[in-house]
Amino acid sequence: MTDDVRDIVLGVVAALACGALGWFARTALWRRALRRKQAFFGLPEHAEALAVVGREPGGDASVHRHDVFALLELSAVAKECGAHTRLVAHDATQQGFGERTEFCVGGPSVNRRTAAHLASMLPGVRIEADPEQGPDRGSFRIGTDFYRVQPGVAEHVLLARLTGGQGARPVFVFCGQRPIAHQAAARYLARHHERLQRKHGDGPFCLLLKVVNSQAYGPDVAEFVADVTKAAREPAPAGTQRPSHRAGEKS
Repeated sequence: MTDDVRDIVLGVVAALACGALGWFARTALWRRALRRKQAFFGLPEHAEALAVVGREPGGDASVHRHDVFALLELSAVAKECGAHTRLVAHDATQQGFGERTEFCVGGPSVNRRTAAHLASMLPGVRIEADPEQGPDRGSFRIGTDFYRVQPGVAEHVLLARLTGGQGARPVFVFCGQRPIAHQAAARYLARHHERLQRKHGDGPFCLLLKVVNSQAYGPDVAEFVADVTKAAREPAPAGTQRPSHRAGEKS
């Protein structure tokens, strides 16, 4: 074997070795990222997630189209984890939480599960649902802060990850002032879950997002407003008065 042939053979062997090492390194990083994602969503391979959805008001048995889009976003996340989702109506779910991951989509006026989760795990959140409240209807009160809805311009949504103890599967709550905000929050979670996991680990959190100018941009522009975990998990102070200010602002 001449020196030239030997050099070529050694170069090919070195290239193959480097390629194999690079493939193994990329595979190891991908598997690590997948395990972290599965842990964050509580979705190991072949697991089942419950997708609990509310119904449109007025006695209609249909699901709002933006809630359907939100469920599609979440189903894609579950599929990436190697899991699957099972769709359940809010009034057909009578079980605790922690055994399966749950995606709960819809506000408390249309989704009983959301109402139960807010009452038991986010007592600092109050949603104004009385039709007689006029422009304040649909507003969020979180602790002592107040957030109005301005349809098509500024719509808020709570994105929460709740847990029932060590080893329990999480509940993800998507509670918006309008259904389009649910889709925006689901998309936000799918896009930013790595950053959320770095900040919060696999523990609970409650974020307030704002969908900006949905009449022009749809659910694509969702801004982070505040981490309201502490205020949402503590009962609101008694006798809190509703402040007066413009839509989309907080006190």
